[in-house]
Amino acid sequence: MSVKGWCPGAWRPMASGDGLVVRVRPRLARLTAAQAEGLCTLALRHGSGLIDVTNRANLQLRGVAETAHAALLEGLGELGLLDDDPALEGRRNLLVAPFWTGGDLTRRLAEELLARLAELPELPAKFGFAVDCGDTPCLGGAPADIRIERGAGGLILRAEGADSGRAVGPEEAVSRAIELAHWFARARGEDREDGTGGVNPALRPPTRMARLLAHRPLPALWTGHAPHRVGRGLPRHPGPTPVGPMLGLPFGQIAGADLPRLMAASGARAIRVTPWRCIILEDGAPVTDPAVLSDPDDPLLGADACPGAPFCTSASVETRALARRLARPGLGLHVSGCAKGCARAGPAELTLVGRDGRFDLVEGGHAWDEPSQRGLTPAQLDEPGGALTRATTHSTRSGRR
Repeated sequence: MSVKGWCPGAWRPMASGDGLVVRVRPRLARLTAAQAEGLCTLALRHGSGLIDVTNRANLQLRGVAETAHAALLEGLGELGLLDDDPALEGRRNLLVAPFWTGGDLTRRLAEELLARLAELPELPAKFGFAVDCGDTPCLGGAPADIRIERGAGGLILRAEGADSGRAVGPEEAVSRAIELAHWFARARGEDREDGTGGVNPALRPPTRMARLLAHRPLPALWTGHAPHRVGRGLPRHPGPTPVGPMLGLPFGQIAGADLPRLMAASGARAIRVTPWRCIILEDGAPVTDPAVLSDPDDPLLGADACPGAPFCTSASVETRALARRLARPGLGLHVSGCAKGCARAGPAELTLVGRDGRFDLVEGGHAWDEPSQRGLTPAQLDEPGGALTRATTHSTRSGRR
């Protein structure tokens, strides 16, 4: 198993079992209808035609041949979906709450941060920001290291891993976010000091804010104001939203041949990309299509699965057909091709982890946690009285469901 320390980008793709994976970062989590159709054309022309939506609200084109990468970059540039500077493109890890409207605060601050990316220090490839300034925050469970969000009494800036943040005004929020990023860069650099004034190259500094704060206190300046907690927030599942109907994508994937059809049927003028493996048809009408999930109770909404074998070289098992077979209403299921757990960062009620062509079963944990059962065949998982039945029954009795 090869653990990657970085995320694929457009300029710097990642090799996988089905070709290159090229990541596209939509600005403000939005693609116009023309951009979406153009991206689908590129996916079909230069790749497998499959497009993934990630938990950072990015899009990934799969199966791109190395010989087609240059032509793909040119096409992305013509669509306005590529930064001219590869370094800036790599820094543009910005998660934006997808329900922004017009010139609201979320959009204004996101645009300011995008315009000031050059002021950031050198940061790890997975280090990212979230802008979530609506009255009802929605990005609490999505991955980010520095958050501009609503606090109980106004806007706050919060480091991931901290229970509270710093109160900021709209005019200073981005400047303070950049300042906090510089603190992180200095602090992680100090983690490599060997105690004699030198640097020990064998020490690996933390690449994420929460990992740094696990052993280093955050200065009090950056704490003291609690985030706004909501009991029932904006929707994260198929159904109506303030900006248009939301549709689920099975395992966060859609074919390039399907998306233009959906947009034409809906009349949407754009799509919004969410970190919940869903898309929003901006100003569109609701649609029903076999390529998407429109029922908020669809069991596949609770199932996460990576591409698996043969599409990923780290995987030894097929994943998605199995996840479709095992999905149950109300069950949080994660089928992972290996112990990296790329499809789901958080714990699941049941996680199946591929290992040497079989599966280990983790209950109430992550793909890398200790399994309760090992070496299961696919046939053993859902046979009467089998591993999945026993684990589901135990999960129900223990109150985890």
